[in-house]
Amino acid sequence: MKGAGKAFSDRIIVWQGSHGRHGLPWQATRDPYRVWLSEIMLQQTQVSTVLDYYPRFLAQFADVAALAAASENEVMALWSGLGYYSRARNLHRCAQEVVSRFGGQFPSSAELLQSLPGIGRSTAAAIAAFCFGERAAILDGNVKRVLTRYLGIADDLAVSANERALWLRAEELLPEASTHQTMPIYTQGLMDLGATVCTLRRPVCLVCPLSADCVAAHEGKPERYPVKTRRVKRSRMDLWLLHVLDPEGRVGLAQRPAPGIWAGLHCLPVSASLEELMSQLPLAVQGHAIEHTPFVHVLTHRDLHLHVVTAHLDSAALDGLSVEAIEWFDERQWQAKGLPAPVRRFLEGSLVERV
Repeated sequence: MKGAGKAFSDRIIVWQGSHGRHGLPWQATRDPYRVWLSEIMLQQTQVSTVLDYYPRFLAQFADVAALAAASENEVMALWSGLGYYSRARNLHRCAQEVVSRFGGQFPSSAELLQSLPGIGRSTAAAIAAFCFGERAAILDGNVKRVLTRYLGIADDLAVSANERALWLRAEELLPEASTHQTMPIYTQGLMDLGATVCTLRRPVCLVCPLSADCVAAHEGKPERYPVKTRRVKRSRMDLWLLHVLDPEGRVGLAQRPAPGIWAGLHCLPVSASLEELMSQLPLAVQGHAIEHTPFVHVLTHRDLHLHVVTAHLDSAALDGLSVEAIEWFDERQWQAKGLPAPVRRFLEGSLVERV
């Protein structure tokens, strides 16, 4: 395995130099704050989307101390639209722990990095490899695909013992003479190979540096790897959102409870049915409420069918509104809040309509 590991890693390193990605903004740094930020943003999110958010985050929070000192609302507002909002809450908590536990300096080992909120084993290894040259294996979705295809591992990765075994194989394939130069190139190369060549569908085996020894390429069925039988079924959820405006034109928002969908974000008040929503409005207003055409917001394993009802309240009707913990925000104020992406889009669209 020693020779095989060297051949594997050497080919990845050579390929990365000539065919890998080199222009991404987080690649030209070994600053662990910037690498960590990109790694968290890239979890379950496409590079093209992160390219919009990454510079905005750095413009507002230039270093880990600035992020730690920010309020959760500031962080959530800037994260709004990236989804998976627990990442943003863990990002904030992690920054605070880096400051409180490590004096504002990220620890240099994968083991210590993994002790921080929101940093799992693969993310910790990526930061340690990119920034400190540690000989640590990553195993994100792209890398699992590359390794299972190359090694012909048809074991079900939904079984934890099989995933642990794959971690061991990933460690065996690491460069033997790991340095501050080789580990970042090797780690980036694995990521890039999975993202651009060994893709989920229609992998381009003809240009892959591993194809000569790849089991899946020889079988001619690379799409059958990796095997993971435990799939989460897609579901549908219908939510009714109350878009209520006070006499000054301010919108009413309520902070979402945790845990649950959009936990901690400010949101249009949510109801489980139209009847429940209408019951919160004064009788005099119910007949004038406007129900908008429903729209769908797609999550990873769930389709949200959102039904928005708009109601304008005069001074007399305000006291009859029975929404708990509602707060009123003008345009400038709500734009600075952390809002679910579909709610932000709706509110921005309603501004355009009023113009």
